[in-house]
Amino acid sequence: MALSHARRQRSVDYWPGFVDALSTLILGIIFLLTVFVIVQFYLSQEVTGKDTALQRLTARIAQLTDMLSLEQAGKLTLEEQMAQLRASLATTEDERNRYKGLYEGLGSGAVTAEGKVTELAGQLDESQKMNQRALAQIEVLNQQLAALQRQLAALQQALDASEAKDKESQSRIADLGSRLNLALAQRVQELQRYRSDFFGRLSAILGNRPDIRVVGDRFVFPSEVFFDTGQAVLKPEGKTELDQIAAALLELSQQIPPEIGWVLRVDGHTDVRPVSGATFKSNWELSAARAISVVQYLISKGISPQRLAAAGFGEFQPIDPGNTEEAYSKNRRIELKLTER
Repeated sequence: MALSHARRQRSVDYWPGFVDALSTLILGIIFLLTVFVIVQFYLSQEVTGKDTALQRLTARIAQLTDMLSLEQAGKLTLEEQMAQLRASLATTEDERNRYKGLYEGLGSGAVTAEGKVTELAGQLDESQKMNQRALAQIEVLNQQLAALQRQLAALQQALDASEAKDKESQSRIADLGSRLNLALAQRVQELQRYRSDFFGRLSAILGNRPDIRVVGDRFVFPSEVFFDTGQAVLKPEGKTELDQIAAALLELSQQIPPEIGWVLRVDGHTDVRPVSGATFKSNWELSAARAISVVQYLISKGISPQRLAAAGFGEFQPIDPGNTEEAYSKNRRIELKLTER
């Protein structure tokens, strides 16, 4: 009798439904933005890795350039030494020729001149040997210089290839981001379509019952439909209601593609008054236990546990902030929502 009297006093409140729908839209946008930020984070990590590789290649090129400059400087020094040796050789040859002329022109001083010529000849041989060693060193430096130039060219080719690959990666990353955003939008649209189907079927099953309300994208059941006051054990009439919901959900789950991540979320809510008795210590525990009882019963009816979620909100998400019995009755509720995982 009291339940019938409460039904006549209730009226349809569209404002909470509008707010809830707007909240769902905002949550969807936040979800997409979160995915976009994650993708951008991984893209930035890959670009940073490319920049680090380019910096290492640039540093290696600079090092090789310095080595090449040192080798060129060494080569110039040896060439200067070689020029000095050649000048000394020419001077020595001139002196040898001069003493040789003196040796040929002098009779009495022939022995002295011959000794001087022999000494100059030894100096000339030593200068020639030094000249040969300098030429050998210059040849080695030329070979090292050529090797460094080849290595520098190879590094430049690697750098050019890395830059080309980096540009290609940037293009592929941008394309991947666009495709990911498109796929996410398609998944959201598909889930929205199946959610509308679920609401339509559930509305047809439940009929125009005044005690069950549609608020935004969720069905709101009074807790009294399923549970006695302060209890989390399903009543027989509550199980009957859940049987119809489970049948509709099983039929819909066979139509939703497996790649779409969806769950039926069961939310338990209580009014603001403290719980009584020793079974539950707080409204948190009571609301969570009721949501879990609904989920467990749906599982027993064949619904996959992976497609169910239970949440307890206690008294902290009231529909009506008032302190009347009517407000308390509205706030004691079980909500069902088909949403993304």
